[in-house]
Amino acid sequence: MPNDSQQTKEVLLVTDRAADAGTVRVLTLNRPDKRNALNTALTRALSVALAEAERDPAVRAVVLNGNGRGFCAGADLNEFSTLTPDNPDAVLERAELTARLQTQMQRMGTPVVSAVHGAAVGGGAGLAIGADMVVAGTDLKFGYPEARHSIVPALVMTGLQRHLDRKLAFELISTGRMLTAAEAAEHGLVNRVVEPAEVLPTALEIAHGWAAVQPRALRAAKELFYRVADLPTDAAMRAGQDVNALMRGFRE
Repeated sequence: MPNDSQQTKEVLLVTDRAADAGTVRVLTLNRPDKRNALNTALTRALSVALAEAERDPAVRAVVLNGNGRGFCAGADLNEFSTLTPDNPDAVLERAELTARLQTQMQRMGTPVVSAVHGAAVGGGAGLAIGADMVVAGTDLKFGYPEARHSIVPALVMTGLQRHLDRKLAFELISTGRMLTAAEAAEHGLVNRVVEPAEVLPTALEIAHGWAAVQPRALRAAKELFYRVADLPTDAAMRAGQDVNALMRGFRE
């Protein structure tokens, strides 16, 4: 695509792709030798990049994907040796970063689509479904194997429960069973399943479609969508009425 610019931030690649009405920002997890495992540096870089995309008025949509053979292998277990009670500041920072990142995309007004190929496990699974839409490759391996490593998937559990029924969610966290792309689609975890080579192009197609929409309208729609999910019916309808009145000023 024309007019691309790219900035390398070691563990994260940030690429702007020009769209007809704005910019699509592509964030690429860039630790392919570690299957894009989330260490503190990558977690922090991704959180900062999402915040920057949200503040940039030119950015109309965000695509999140992973470099190499898979999307994200979850937390980098090699870092756990330093995350001990003897190093409480690092432990607290990592927990805070991870918790923020797991919900950050849904708290943004800018829409985000994840382009997921290969493994998306543990924190990587939570990251994938934390986007507003998910495009998955037929090679998807989705799950939460933390229990096999005597780890509690504490910071991804909230998002998982909100996406799946409790019986299946508990099966995943307690047995570590992996879902295929077809199963993930069946249970509503992904929007589209395509061949691995088509994952990023399909996600970009979705993002460019968002970029063509009036940004105030799309932002209001997204914010209302997540807001009403946690409200009683009457309160949700009142919130909808407020946005219904406001949206009349969106048309150009």
